[in-house]
This record gives sequence, C-alpha cells and structure tokens, in this order.
Amino acid sequence: MGVDLESISEATSGAIGSLLSTTILYPLDTCKSKYQAEISVPGNHKYRNISDVFWEAISSGNVLSLYQGLGTKNVQSFVSSFIYFYSYSYFKRLHSERIGSKSIGTKANLLIAAASAAFTNILTQPLDTASSRMQTSEFGNAKGFWKTLTEGTWRDAYDGLGITLLLTPNPAIQYTVFDQLKQNLVEKRKAKAKKDSSPVVISAFMAFLLGAMSKTAATVITYPLIRCKVMIQAADDTKDNEAKKPRERIKKTIPGVIYAIWEKEGVLGFFKGLQAQILKTVLSSALLLMIKEKITATTWFLILAIRKTLFVTKGRLKSP
Repeated sequence: MGVDLESISEATSGAIGSLLSTTILYPLDTCKSKYQAEISVPGNHKYRNISDVFWEAISSGNVLSLYQGLGTKNVQSFVSSFIYFYSYSYFKRLHSERIGSKSIGTKANLLIAAASAAFTNILTQPLDTASSRMQTSEFGNAKGFWKTLTEGTWRDAYDGLGITLLLTPNPAIQYTVFDQLKQNLVEKRKAKAKKDSSPVVISAFMAFLLGAMSKTAATVITYPLIRCKVMIQAADDTKDNEAKKPRERIKKTIPGVIYAIWEKEGVLGFFKGLQAQILKTVLSSALLLMIKEKITATTWFLILAIRKTLFVTKGRLKSP
C-alpha cells in the first residue's frame, strides 16, 4: 500500500496551523470559556462580561493562569487537526478516484467533512475534556493533565461527546465552504497561468477572509450547542466555593444544562458569549487556514525531500 504523501502534507500543515493559532489566542479562549461556563442569576453572578474574567486574572496576580491548560490544549489541537485533515484529505481523494473527477460537489464534501470530524472527535474527546476542565478551573487552582483526566471514571473523560458529535456540522460547514471557495479561486488562477506543474496557493489575506466568513456562519448556527458543551465539560468548583457561597449543582447532561440555561437565563442565555465566541473562533479558524495555506507548499517540498532521502517507494505524488 502506497504512502499517501498528499494527505500527510495536508495533515501536517493543518496541525501546525492549529497549534500556532491556538497558542496565540489562548488567553481570549480562557476568558471566553470561563464566561460561558457560568450561569448568570440576577444578583448572583461572578462575571458581567468577558472582560471581568480578564481583570480577575490581573487583580488576583494570576496573569499566567490565562494560559492554564495550554499544553494539553495544544496537544489536543495538534492531534485532532492532524487526524481531521489527514482523514478529510484521504477520504476526499478516494472519492475523487472513485468518480473520476477532482470536483466532488458540495454534498459529498459535507459528508466527508462530517465523517472526518466525527472520527476525530471520538479519538480525541478525553484530551478535549481535560483541557476544558483545566481552562475553566479557578485561577491558580488548575490541576495537572493526568490528575484532571483520571480524577473521575473513563466515562467522565468522554463528557460532552454526545454534544460534540452534534456539533460535527460546525467544522464540516466551515471547511467545506472554505474548500469550495478556495477551489474556485485556484481553478481561475490555473486557467490564467496555464500551468499545472507547480502547486497554486492563495494569499494569506484571502485565506484569512475565506476562513473568517465560513466560520462565522457555522458558529452562529450551532452556538447554543457550543454553550451547552462548555458547561458540560467545565471544571466542577462547587466544593471549593461552598465555603464562600453555596451554589446549586447543575446536572451535566444535555437536558440538564438546557434546563438550567432556560430556567436561569431564558432564551437569550443560549447565546451568552456569542460575540466572544465569534471573535475567538473566527480569528482562530482564519489564522489556522491562513497559516496552513502559507506552509502547505513548504511542507509539500519538505516531504518530497524526505521521500528522496529515505527512498520511499510507491508514494503517489500529487500537488496539494
């Protein structure tokens, strides 16, 4: 069986892009997640807006706590992006070979993207759960990765898997829209250049715009589920806070968090933190895709160089 160098190139560049974008925007992600995880009750809420989370870290002298869980998040981000982009590129190539055309259509693209996302989520859910718990812990009280992951049962490590799978259309919509728009641009440029020998890449600015537009739409549509997911996976600091002010425990199931939001915050509660979510996810996804597009060609040539050095045979070479 040949080495699928094209899929490896796509997966590697996508994983590096995800790693860099996650690191750059991590403080914003921490503030957003802690704000989303709290149920706001009139007269009994800790954060009025997302900036309150940031100022809490500053005033308490725990600025570095804005990065709590970064290592775990980076591992999760890198691994999940590699698996996703590899499976997405691999399944798309298989489908293209089957139908005899590189243009596979929007419906097929959505199905392939959804299947790749679901496969990725099942494999990386424990990492996602651990990073979310570490990130939403009280500033300065975050536990280590292994302790966070093993403090409950293995079933607890898969908290939020059901709702994560329901959110599968989010990246599927995003990457499908991006891929289709990118494909149209590349085909137009190829037609003008009349050269097929070298890979055609879009500019960083164009990749940023395409990534931002595709992610905004997907985020708005699926946001209520995103908020529920954060609440399900959030760290349980009830015991630590009982001495200060007793709080009602929220049942961490999909029906449980939906009921809690509806009862305490009403319909608008399902969209609490939407602006911050859009800002973070749009910037993150746009940065990921921008970085990925700029390093894809470099990654491709490096893989070719490694192939020649290691005498890899039967590798099917295709321009990404």
